[in-house]
This record gives sequence, C-alpha cells and structure tokens, in this order.
Amino acid sequence: MTKPSTVGELRQTGYAPRSVKTEIRQNLIRKLEQGERIFPGIVGFDETVLPQLENALLSGQDVILLGERGQAKSRLARALVALLDETTPALAGSEVNDDPLQPISKAGRELLAELGDRAPIEWLSRERRYGEKLATPDITIADLIGEVDPIKVAEGRYLGDELTIHYGLLPRTHRGIFVLNELPDLAERIQVGLLNIMEERDVQIRGYRVRLPLDLLVVASANPEDYTNRGRIITPLKDRFGSQVRTHYPRTLADELGIVQQEARRFDSDGYEVEVPPYMQEIVAELTHLCRRSSEISQRSGVSVRVSITNYENLVSNALRRAVRLREPLAVPRVSDLPATLASTAGKIELEAAGDVDDVKILERLVQKAVLTVFNRRLQTGAFAELLEAFGAGLTVEVGESMPAVSYERQAGRAGAIRKALVELGATGHPVRVAAGMEFVLEGLHLNRKLNKDRAAGGLRYRA
Repeated sequence: MTKPSTVGELRQTGYAPRSVKTEIRQNLIRKLEQGERIFPGIVGFDETVLPQLENALLSGQDVILLGERGQAKSRLARALVALLDETTPALAGSEVNDDPLQPISKAGRELLAELGDRAPIEWLSRERRYGEKLATPDITIADLIGEVDPIKVAEGRYLGDELTIHYGLLPRTHRGIFVLNELPDLAERIQVGLLNIMEERDVQIRGYRVRLPLDLLVVASANPEDYTNRGRIITPLKDRFGSQVRTHYPRTLADELGIVQQEARRFDSDGYEVEVPPYMQEIVAELTHLCRRSSEISQRSGVSVRVSITNYENLVSNALRRAVRLREPLAVPRVSDLPATLASTAGKIELEAAGDVDDVKILERLVQKAVLTVFNRRLQTGAFAELLEAFGAGLTVEVGESMPAVSYERQAGRAGAIRKALVELGATGHPVRVAAGMEFVLEGLHLNRKLNKDRAAGGLRYRA
C-alpha cells in the first residue's frame, strides 16, 4: 500500500499527532498483550531491571540508567528504538522532524502556511529518530541545542530570527529518543540547558530565547559513584528524571554464560572445529564472579561482563592455535590454556592497592580458585580413591599446553581409574576431549591437596 506523500493525503487517512511517549507506551502495551519479548538480547534482568524500566515507560517518564561499566546500559537504551513505530511521517526537508500537522519550527510552520495540504511529507524510519551522545566536559550548548549560523546571518537574516539557528542534536531528535551517556561528565552550565529542554521546553541561544516544545524521551546513563557521591549533577536535573533504574552484573553463572554465548566473536569455518566443555565455560564465568568479590580488585570501577567474553575468546583461540600446530581438527580448551585469559583480564580490572602489586599473581590465584570451585561443584574427591591409590603406587601423568592429545589418551589407558570421571564429564569419544578432561581432574585433585605438581620438560607432572 502506497504511503501518503502530502499533508492532504495524510489527513485523509485519519492520522492524528501523538507524543513520542504515548507512542512508546502504546507499542509497549501491545507487545505485552501479545507476549513478545520486549528487550531481546538482554540477559539476567527479567525479574529486576526490566520491570522497573517498563513501569517508567508506561508512566511516560524520562529515565536514568544507573550502573557500573559493562552492565548493558547502552544496549538497553538502544533497544528502546524497537518501541517506536516502524515509520512515522514528517514534513519533507525539516531539520527537526516536524510533525506534518503540528510543526514546531518556524520553517515548518511557514511551509505549511504556504502550501497547505500540498506540503510534501517523508517517512522516517525508527532508527532516524534515535540520537545518542557521550557526555564529555568539552560538549557545548551548540552541540546539544544549537548555534547561530554565521552563513545565514551573512545572507541578511537578523540574529533574533529563528531561521538563523543551526540546530543541535536534541532538536534534530525531536519526536524521538535521545540518550546521553555518562551524564555526570556534562558541565553544569550544559546541564542547565538540558534542564530547560526537559521541563520548560525553551532554550536561549546567544541571548535570544527560542521556543522549542521538543517532544523527546530522554534517557541518561551514569556510574553510581559519579552520580551519587561526587555531586556533579545539578539537583533540579536529577529531579526531572522520573525513574532511576539500577542495573547490575549477572547474578548467576548461567546468565553470565548466556551473555558470553551471545556476544563472543565468531568467525567463518576455517577447517577446524571448536568445542568448549561445559566445565571450562563455568571456569570462565566463575573467574569473573570471583573478581567481582575479590577484596584485591576495585569494585568501584566494576568488573565488566566483557571480562568473561574476552576470556572465553582467548581461551578458544589458545586451543585453536594448538590444534593448528598439532594438526588436530578438533580444538578443545584445557586447564593449561587458562593462562591465556590473564592478558584479557588484566586490562579490564583495577587493583585496590597501589604500588608494587603483581596483578598477574593475583589473577593466577583467582584462576586456581575458579578451577577448584568448579571441580568441587561437579565432582567429589572421594570418588577418586582408586586413582589416588594408583598414584601412590608410583603413577605419574605429564600434561602440557602443547602436548598432543594422543599422549593423554595413552596415559589415560594406564590410569584406568580416571575413565569413570571422564565419562561423568563427557570427556570421551575423542582424544582431545580426553586431554581436556584429564587436565581438569588432575588439577582439581592437586588444588584439593590430593596430588603434587612439578615442573617437567615442556609441561607439568602430577604425582603422589
């Protein structure tokens, strides 16, 4: 069906202007009625964050998303675009997305007065009605609201004429959603300008008052430390946000792993298959959760979910690198691949203590604790009495990051007692699965003080 192309044709369809908050509210109600997932791709917020955000939208409120880095604040804000209509009409050529029946700009009003029902319209996609800006100290009123255009003045217009203004981001997002990330970093004088837009609906540019009844849903994000403790946000602006929605990190390993599986970078097939055992996935997630509870790591700056994502990627990459070198078509990460996560973790955390603190040693201890926690969750040391007796009788097992998988399978054949644990772990059917399972079992027994571990040529040796 052809969409109307003029104001007159649009009138004949029965079109009636409505505010963006009404539009979002009605679309949200429709999705709730139909049981649709409102925020696809957002994991772990179903019972906490999302109900608060939905309440705010149903109430027609501007929202502040409060949370540490890596808590999906920006993704939540961008997901709101799906609650806008797929397309919406606007006066053709309008800089501020003027409603065809209720233009707010002088240019829009003059066009409608001149052409009436013949005034042309265009259809805006929902993506064109979304604006986003990272707040930095150097942002100006011109960036957000507008500035006098010297070229238009040179053409003979008066400074007080609204048509001399070059509009900023906020007016250009009229009838849409505007997101301001890291709100506390916005200078106070710019916050005052934002306050006027949200409440009084007018601005002053170069001393001239311009009436701009903008129709916006304003969403801001902030770190709790900056927002609540440093006093860098003017109180009246805080008061203008209807709801403050507190985000959080994934509270369960399942949610953490769900995000990792969703966000981890994947590449086209390159001739090698990658398989990550569930226990290795759990170790990645457990490491992040331990970092979030560690007194040696600053919790004020947070430990982002990106730590889990990049650790997972590096773990897989290390296993793939070994598979390529050893010509093994299947790559399965082992415990000996975990040091590869140190590089992807170190750059994303801040230590609590300053000075000569070895962050690598801290992370190595946390990796060991993660392995121990997952081992004790999945297996019982008492089930390895027969295997420990074999070690007591002189059995030794050698492992190494670059050791071929067939070497593990030969050693597993000598240590028949380990087969039962490998079956329980699902580490059977292929030598590389056996290798990964053996390393997990042996390291778990070592961390439980059941086996000793020594450095050996090219790897490690487990013994009684």
